[in-house]
Amino acid sequence: MATEGTMHLHRISASLAVFLGLLSLLNTGNCDEQVPLILWTSEGISLPSQSPPTAGHIVEQQQLASYLEKAVNVGPRNVVLFLQDKMSIEDFTMYGGAFGNKQDSVFPNLEGALMSSSSSLVLPAVSWPASNAVIGQLQDQLETSPLYMDPETLSQLRLNASSPALLIFRLPYGIGADLMSAKEILSGNDEVIGQVLSIMKTQSVPYTAIYTALRPSREAASLSMEAGLGGGRSLLQARGGYKERERERERQRRIKEKAGLYAPVEFKEDEETCILLWAKSLTVRILRSGRWEDHDLTPSTFGEGVSPKLHGSSCDKTKSRLVLNYENVLGHRSFKLIFAMSQRHYQVSARRWFTLDAVELEYDGTKATFNGSRNIYAPAEYSYRCESVTNFRWPLLIPRSSKDPANQWKVSFEDFQIQGFNVTGSEFSYASDCAGFFSPGIWMGLITSLLMVLVLTYGLHMIMQLHTMDRFDDPKGPAISVPQTE
Repeated sequence: MATEGTMHLHRISASLAVFLGLLSLLNTGNCDEQVPLILWTSEGISLPSQSPPTAGHIVEQQQLASYLEKAVNVGPRNVVLFLQDKMSIEDFTMYGGAFGNKQDSVFPNLEGALMSSSSSLVLPAVSWPASNAVIGQLQDQLETSPLYMDPETLSQLRLNASSPALLIFRLPYGIGADLMSAKEILSGNDEVIGQVLSIMKTQSVPYTAIYTALRPSREAASLSMEAGLGGGRSLLQARGGYKERERERERQRRIKEKAGLYAPVEFKEDEETCILLWAKSLTVRILRSGRWEDHDLTPSTFGEGVSPKLHGSSCDKTKSRLVLNYENVLGHRSFKLIFAMSQRHYQVSARRWFTLDAVELEYDGTKATFNGSRNIYAPAEYSYRCESVTNFRWPLLIPRSSKDPANQWKVSFEDFQIQGFNVTGSEFSYASDCAGFFSPGIWMGLITSLLMVLVLTYGLHMIMQLHTMDRFDDPKGPAISVPQTE
């Protein structure tokens, strides 16, 4: 945390933005691949100093875990994590008043918190896969479940300095054609940080605060900044020219995208893979005292270095059962997420199909069961995939009965894919998607086309009813007299 060098920088600059700006100038080459991380403690709490990384060094997951472990083990065990969707070092240099315009800074609350804190740590370049694992690392070190909060909910919560708590505040980030939109959003996020820190101060509970993001935000901006700094001829030659840098950037982007696709959960029987599971997000929620409490199981299930506990799982030619074992989920010491599948031959279609019969939640001796066999099925040779599998929004999972404990739970699986039979190697077979052939877009197109055909048919019918007059008036001759009797 706080070193003499860091405090000296604070006294000279009196601003977080200048400090981050100087660090960014030393690390502009790869700033589109990393996110900054800022850590500080509440006022009056001092921690042993930690040496920040050297300029240009990229903090990877193992090193970041070491920083967090030292901070949590020695410091306050109430951790407030401000997790922004996207953030890069340029957000501080562009909107933090780093060039002398302090009145334009959008981080007054963040700078005030760092100035008042006696222990702080600034990591300007953390690899974004490492920042994605922050929640899981803190959860393991604190041995508690994360609580996703907002300032209004925090004001009703009573914290205890003796019991650990992991409070997560998700902050948005959006950038459109107008760069002022990003400035306004960052200013709003800083106001949220100020509100949260103010509430924490009123509760007189010491805390450790962390501000970071899931993804970098300024890939295009970093390119323009690099081009501006590298405008000299020698610098372009040293880096191989503009086209060479473009090719290198594209290669790094592909590596980054590939790294974001973590491997699926794989269960093996007799050294052969028989069950595969993948999801972008696994979330469970429970209703307590009229309020929903949620828990994200994704960091404990997927990712580099994550090995979920699968004891209790089994598979054969007709039935498969995948059991994911967790600890300390929403106050339950033992928690299991179970996928029960079966396959059999159907005479009508003359082929074998597999179904996800049930999704079960077992916690401290209680079982909640969701029936999925009516909606979740696929040919036995295929895997099953669906963009969203839930029991509350366009539900594919239904509680087994009205008295089942499942009625107190909400489960949500985003970008979900599972295969319990006929697995070859460690890759999914062809996916049978849950989206039907007649999607809402197709129905809208069909109905619109039908209306247009009806209008066209009616118009043609009216045109065909027109008849040519059998008598015409000659202007040079006498007027035509039409008797009324005709």
